Amino acid sequence: MLGAGLVARNARAKGIDVKPWVKTSLAPGSKTVTSYLERADLLKDMEALNFHLVGYGCTSCIGNSGPLADDITEAIDENDLIITSVLSGNRNFEARIHPKVKMNFLMSPMLVVAFAIAGRVDIDLTTEPLDHDKNGEPVYLKDIWPTNEEIVSVMKEVLTPEDFEKEYSTIFDGNEIWQDLQVPSGQLYEWDDKSTYIKEVPFFKDLSITPQPLTNIKGARTLLILGDSVTTDHISPAGAFAESSSAGQYLVSKGVERRDFNSYGSRRGNDEVMVRGTFANVRIKNGLVDREGGYTRYLPTNQEMTVYDAAQKYKADGTPLVVIAGAEYGSGSSRDWAAKGAFLLGVKAVIAKSYERIHRSNLIMMGVLPLQFLEGEDANSLGLDGREVFEISGIEENLVPMKKLDVTAKKEDGTEVKFKAIARLDSPIEIAYYENEGILQYVLRQFLKK
Repeated sequence: MLGAGLVARNARAKGIDVKPWVKTSLAPGSKTVTSYLERADLLKDMEALNFHLVGYGCTSCIGNSGPLADDITEAIDENDLIITSVLSGNRNFEARIHPKVKMNFLMSPMLVVAFAIAGRVDIDLTTEPLDHDKNGEPVYLKDIWPTNEEIVSVMKEVLTPEDFEKEYSTIFDGNEIWQDLQVPSGQLYEWDDKSTYIKEVPFFKDLSITPQPLTNIKGARTLLILGDSVTTDHISPAGAFAESSSAGQYLVSKGVERRDFNSYGSRRGNDEVMVRGTFANVRIKNGLVDREGGYTRYLPTNQEMTVYDAAQKYKADGTPLVVIAGAEYGSGSSRDWAAKGAFLLGVKAVIAKSYERIHRSNLIMMGVLPLQFLEGEDANSLGLDGREVFEISGIEENLVPMKKLDVTAKKEDGTEVKFKAIARLDSPIEIAYYENEGILQYVLRQFLKK
């Protein structure tokens, strides 16, 4: 971060600036960063290049850096542009940084400043100039790049243990608003029916003391049929969302204005918002429809609609749902709402070529059965297009780890595709979680037994 400040200072000295079409922001991981940037007198250099402080922690890489300029947004939509971002964050999946931004490149803070000055990513910084100074002379990256000795020298001057002690010793005190909150004194949380941020989740609704017997899955329809490398960013709600989205329309119905939507992350305590954002990523590609985004087809009528609306219609019909996917299903961040949202939509099983380890576990812990195609098989090789009616048998009797289950997919013309899939319940405890419809129910029942 100090190196980035020095790049900014050197750029100012050369008389070059960030390009006007580049949206810039500064979101350090800690308030300590602000302290040492100020002590080094570098924060003013960052701000001179429009890197103004907007927040701390998970800001840019979870889509909380704010909107793009209206004319840029219009240009993206009208010309179907592929827009890029550069960031010093920890995630770069498409549409995560911003719904309109497809490509995101992770790099050091110093390079972020340099690329912002260049204003484009299709540049070779080793041979092409970042910009030209007032005399028309080219300014290269090497001209503003600080040496290691310069960075170390500044670090020795401005980094002190006292900064960390000061910031972290009071980190749980909160600000004045937090300290002035009125807190009920009872032992049970008092749910506020008017809150659009925190709502009692339905996981324990009508929970029986003992779990119901396992049953086979019959008459299931496909909610989505997906390709390889579908990440939890495609599945789970993250970042900002539009007023036209299912989540946006829900908040509007509750009297929330667009400027007060905040983000999915801030509303993760409201399942009504989160379930509407599941599989709603603007870049997800569902094989049942011809366009990108959180849409699917309600197969009984062949009607195209949002994933959430279709799931609600299936739920009203009493129809269980499956998701069909390719390899590496659930890659990326191990966010629990990727599994919670699928469960709340009514997904009973996922059939994939392979899984990211933690997401497979999360599915089980939410009572969703992860099935894996046999080696060499997938939806394409089996001729599945997602319009079939599925029956998965072998669940209700002698369910053991890694059991091969029988799957029958009945096509619209009446023909059947029969294949086996491995139940990726890899241990007895995972079977116990699945039997209880999830780990939360399992733990609660263990508690009630005592």
